[in-house]
Parts: sequence; structure tokens; C-alpha cells
Amino acid sequence: MIVVAGPASPKLGKRVAELLECELAPLEWKRFPDGESYIRIPGDLKGESVVVVQSTSPPQDKRLMELFFILDLINELGAREVTVVIPYLAYMRQDKRFREGEVVSIKVVSRLIESFNVDRVILVDVHSRKVLDSFNVDVAEVSAMPLIGSYFSSIDLVNPFVLAPDKKALILAERVAEKIGCKYDFLEKRRDRITGEIKTYFKKINVKGRDVVIVDDIISTGGTIANAAEMARSLGARRIYAACTHALLVKNALMRLSSAGVFEIIGTDTIESNVSKVSVAPAIVSVL
Repeated sequence: MIVVAGPASPKLGKRVAELLECELAPLEWKRFPDGESYIRIPGDLKGESVVVVQSTSPPQDKRLMELFFILDLINELGAREVTVVIPYLAYMRQDKRFREGEVVSIKVVSRLIESFNVDRVILVDVHSRKVLDSFNVDVAEVSAMPLIGSYFSSIDLVNPFVLAPDKKALILAERVAEKIGCKYDFLEKRRDRITGEIKTYFKKINVKGRDVVIVDDIISTGGTIANAAEMARSLGARRIYAACTHALLVKNALMRLSSAGVFEIIGTDTIESNVSKVSVAPAIVSVL
């Protein structure tokens, strides 16, 4: 087995190869002055089982094109079997037609990925079951939540409490709380489909003097987590952590979360950044 780490996931790809105790293929990558991408894999992959690790976080379209270049090249180099690991899958939140006339973007993305004769797709904490259903090849999902829970269980939290910012994230909070060994709950929220505005409804929860871990799959602009943090702070939380699998943190998300009272942000290396404090490599390797 040989691992190819794409330009978006060099550290995660290396960790996966180390855990598998297999070769990490050299990959040459650069951008031309006009912004176009260059990909080269020196050597022969003929007859090999190849694992490609490439996240498609912003700039999403650029990262997708890099992935397509790699997959096409691997086929040309004669790979026998191709598994593509996409730690963060772009467009997975557009998994249905919310308003009349919208494109279901994830269906387009999945069809493009499949067109490169991949044998298997591995994803991390997808936004909904519809994402998995959009693929017609073997697809597996792994979760970062047990790993995030283990991270928090290793630090000195005071009477911890895990909070989901909405009901959909309750299963994520449950997985984290199980590892920490504490209670958990969720808040109610509504999102305006046109403006994107989020409203979180007040709920009386016992967090006074406690460390609160707010858990979600994605933190993008930070609005949902900020609302939950402000509520936890108003209820007397001691310290507030924000944890997620995919830390996009776009626009002024960091400032928004800090202003809402978030003490620390914990993300994973599905998107490699300064907040990537948990690696999902063990979860990926568990299904490889």
C-alpha cells in the first residue's frame, strides 16, 4: 500500500502512512503565476494499492481540481486499487434542494470523484446521511468525536459539561461526553434559509461554575457556536471550549468566538491549521 498526500493534507497524509507503516509517495506540487496547479508523482504505481489523502477545504474548487489531477494521474501510472480519503468534503452541506431551482451540489461532486475509477471513498463526519447516499461506490464514514473526547479527557476540566448547539449535533455531543464521562444536552436553533441568520433559543441548563465543551461537526463563520457560548456564559459557565471536526473559521470567526467567551478552539487535521489539535489519522486507519 502506498499513500499519496495531497497539497491540502500533507501532515495528515504523513500520519496515515506512518500508522499504516507503508510508503508515502513523493508528490511535487506548485501553482503557476496565473494560479493554475501543477502536480507530479515521480515513479511507477503500477499494480499498487494507493490511498489518496486530500481535503477539499477553502479554496474548495482549487482543492477539488488538485484531487482530480491526482486521481487521474494515479490511474495513468497504473494503480491497481484506489482509495480516496477526503477528510473535509466540499459542498456536503448542499445535500438537498432547500429552495426551488437550487443545484444539489454534493451530487455533482460525488459523480466527478467516481468518474476517476475510485474503488472506495472514506469521509470524516459528514453533514448528513444524504452525503453518503450520493455516492455509488463503496463509501465509509469515520468520526472524530471519540478522538476529540479523548483529548478533553486528558486535560484538567472542572466538572465538565458537553453542549450541542442544536439537536442535530446531539449525537456528536453524546460521543464526546461518553469519552469524558460527563453529562450533555442540546440547544434549539433556527436558520433563515434566505439570509442565513441563526437564532438560538434560551434553555435553562446547569453549567454554573462548570467547564463547557460546545461540539459541532463544522465551525464556519462561528455564528452557531457563538450563540451557544453566549448562552453558556450567561448561565455562569466557568470556561467555554469550542470543538469541531472541521474548523473552517472563515471571515471573522475567531474574533466572533473570542468575543462570545470561547476560551479555546479545538479542531482536527481534516483542515490543517493552528487549531488542529486532534488528528483523525487513527480513525481513518481503522477502516483501511
